[in-house]
Amino acid sequence: MKVLVATAMSQGLAAGDYFCAVDGELVIVPVFECDSPRCGCDRGFGGLASHRASTTAQVVDRDIAPEDFRDAVTDSLARQGWLAELDDDEATELVDEAICRIHMICDRFRVGAIVRRKATFVTDSVFAT
Repeated sequence: MKVLVATAMSQGLAAGDYFCAVDGELVIVPVFECDSPRCGCDRGFGGLASHRASTTAQVVDRDIAPEDFRDAVTDSLARQGWLAELDDDEATELVDEAICRIHMICDRFRVGAIVRRKATFVTDSVFAT
């Protein structure tokens, strides 16, 4: 299945790049972003294991079952506290949205592509470098 992983490849090509995640770990687009222009959460992909971020991710084909990927996303969001105040239906919806965003990105790009994101208040654009 195509997923996104953190990568240090092409770091430094864009101003403000950062790489704090673990190289190769599964990443998602953050479920919430602050409105601080200094933060960088509007440009990052969040690591599921480390809970640290990177401005670059790579599309890869991983031998992971969809239900295992869902479990990894759910576990990460739960450990970060994002699901704590949600009922089961709301938590499922949040996990579904996170997974859908990854599928939409992976469907747009070939395996091996290095992707970046730049969010605005209206859109979230992902592009390959």
